[in-house]
Amino acid sequence: MRFKFSWTAVLTVLLAVVLLYLALRDVNWPEMLETVQQGRIEYLFLAFCTMTFSYFLRALRWRTLLTAEKPLHPLTAFWGTCIGYLGNYFLPARAGEFIRSGLIAQRTGINLLYVIATALTERIVDAALLVMIVIGLLPLLPAMPQAVLDARGIFLVIGFGGLIGLLIAPRLERLLLAFLARLPLSETIKIRLGELLGKFLLGVRAFQHPTRAAIFLSLTVLIWSIDVVVALFVAEAFGLAVTPPQLLFLLASLGLSSAIPSTPGYIGVYQFVAVNVLGPFGISDSQAVVYILAFQAMTYVLVILWGLLGLWRMNARLDPNAYPSRSSQSIAS
Repeated sequence: MRFKFSWTAVLTVLLAVVLLYLALRDVNWPEMLETVQQGRIEYLFLAFCTMTFSYFLRALRWRTLLTAEKPLHPLTAFWGTCIGYLGNYFLPARAGEFIRSGLIAQRTGINLLYVIATALTERIVDAALLVMIVIGLLPLLPAMPQAVLDARGIFLVIGFGGLIGLLIAPRLERLLLAFLARLPLSETIKIRLGELLGKFLLGVRAFQHPTRAAIFLSLTVLIWSIDVVVALFVAEAFGLAVTPPQLLFLLASLGLSSAIPSTPGYIGVYQFVAVNVLGPFGISDSQAVVYILAFQAMTYVLVILWGLLGLWRMNARLDPNAYPSRSSQSIAS
């Protein structure tokens, strides 16, 4: 096997190292050890169980869009969701999104591009909601850095820009098809690209059904509310005095930071975000690092347990290159 050098991988690792250094440089190691020693495992177990329920709700939310094309068992969506998170935590470039989409397409016979479009829709709506959370909470939280306050406009443009793009993309199908028709390609390729574009936009359009959108958005609000409960359990495990709005702001910041190119598991990125977000709320760097490490460790255990069980239940192979090929065959047929 030949090793292929990648500047992207080098820069990603370098960024993680720099952010990890910035997060740990002012850590008081005796205080950090003391915080770890006072940890209560029962609260972490409660957080684990609650987060599992959150993942199941995320699966139901994704299923809401998928069932617009074909009925889907809730457990199939759950296993696919957990496998996706497993891939995101251990593979670069959020490969889990494509793996879970390929698995669902392979398992159910739903067109692969349709499945990818629903997964993309899910991520765009989540990102838009996270931006709204950050902007809405900034005026309510004390001692926020001025740089963060100044960035509200940028967050607003990114969040609403993605949401508007999601809403208007299906309405531009004729325009996009006309653009394809003008490309210097053979008619066969143009027809195939048009079919693929139609399937992708059909998946995006699944969100625009009023009832389906209402269920999707209601589940989204419920999911993030439950995630705050998870964050509270982890904070209680180490005796950290933080409020639900502060933890919601932390979760939203972590969610937005996951878009940054990072090493698997967001090592370095999450530590940097936790230290800088929790600091203004009176949480020391040592306590913030313990908190986020415990949160990440619990998440690792969860995605490994349910992700591997999902792979076994769905009889999946670990080679992600197998999924697109099979699905592409179904598209061609």
